Amino acid sequence: DSVDRYLERVPVVLNPEISRLFVLVLALAIDLVFGDPPNRYHPVAWIGRLLGAGQRWLCHGSPARLLAGGAVVAIGVAGLAGAAGALVSGVAAGLGTAGLLLDALALTYLLSLRDLIGAARAVARDLDRGDLPAARQAVGYHLVSRPTAALDESQVASAAIESVAENLTDSLVAPVCFFLAGGLVWAAVYRVINTADSMLGFRRGQLEYFGKSSARLDDLLSFIPARIAGLSLVAGAALAGERAGGALAVLRRDRRRTQSPNSGWPMAAMAGALGVVLEKPAVHRLGVGASPRATDIERAVRVVGVAAAVSVVLAVAAFVAGVTVLRPVR
Repeated sequence: DSVDRYLERVPVVLNPEISRLFVLVLALAIDLVFGDPPNRYHPVAWIGRLLGAGQRWLCHGSPARLLAGGAVVAIGVAGLAGAAGALVSGVAAGLGTAGLLLDALALTYLLSLRDLIGAARAVARDLDRGDLPAARQAVGYHLVSRPTAALDESQVASAAIESVAENLTDSLVAPVCFFLAGGLVWAAVYRVINTADSMLGFRRGQLEYFGKSSARLDDLLSFIPARIAGLSLVAGAALAGERAGGALAVLRRDRRRTQSPNSGWPMAAMAGALGVVLEKPAVHRLGVGASPRATDIERAVRVVGVAAAVSVVLAVAAFVAGVTVLRPVR
């Protein structure tokens, strides 16, 4: 009874801004403790199926038709996800304290830090025990879309480290920023566009045109979060005992050497933090030093863990500052 009476008072204490911060902290805790559910229960997997169905339906015809079809699929599914986010938020608003938990559970589906770190560590374990085929399979299944069958040990380690760094933006920083800025609606829209880019945004065949809208929208939406992630990795390197000066130097020098205008920020920072070369053959080469090994994957995970905390603090600070500036004077 005393707990119920306490919970009844919580909505009075928590204004909308504080409620949003509470939901964020709870969602982060749920993700770190439990990780992602199986795909059949995961909304992002459902999003992937919708995008795949749209691709099968509309990915054909002339370049102009492919461009239009890709835009329809990406924007249409994003609209559906945004509407679902609005529905969840509307239901949550009528549930009082229980609504905060519903919001947090919904946001958890849009985050993926625990599983990202777990996937990288699985690759490191395979490399540590000398099972290169298993490491290739793990990095290709969980972390990267590049062909992995011919990668050597250092190239597998590089792919895992690059993915951990780049996905700090996709799996944490961007969803957090969009949630703080626009609630579940904006966070869900971002997740759809990011997923569409990962599925469709390739420069080959029909996807050269069909995936262009997804790729450009993801470039736009990830522009600020990627820079927050890159700078957070510099701070994370300092706090984790790695090379903060190297992270900043390589970030400044190599951030534009990737095909994406955004992925170079976190990947270059990570290369400098570890003092290794991160290379995707025939595509990019970031950093200076030795080729990475399995032990460097764990170092990267530590840096990302600290950088994740730094990035959340930065996003929350910006949110609080924005609320303070925009709050009407009474």
